[in-house]
Amino acid sequence: MRLLANENFPLKSVVYLKSKGFDIRSIGTDNPSIQDYSVMSIAINDERTILTFDRDYGELIFKHNYRPKNGVVYLRLDKYEADEPGRLIEDLINKKEFDLSNALTVLDRNGIRQRKY
Repeated sequence: MRLLANENFPLKSVVYLKSKGFDIRSIGTDNPSIQDYSVMSIAINDERTILTFDRDYGELIFKHNYRPKNGVVYLRLDKYEADEPGRLIEDLINKKEFDLSNALTVLDRNGIRQRKY
């Protein structure tokens, strides 16, 4: 699975996922300060799943018709250790209960929800 960490996704979590063998790029490292629609374009062109804490991605998908084939995972966590989002993403992917493609997946402490597009 190819992942794209948005700028707000902790670098320690990016490093954690890389150490677990995931193919992950980081906007904060590779393309800091670009607009959300540019992140979407990178994800679409590189066929990557976006990992973000930014709720605006739902609007980009459902109002502005950006449709990244590999989906978007929106994490809704108020407080967390820097590597915790990485561990949560690893668990989500390894469970294989959810198909992340063509979906906005919302991950919080109460569970996982998806809206397909």
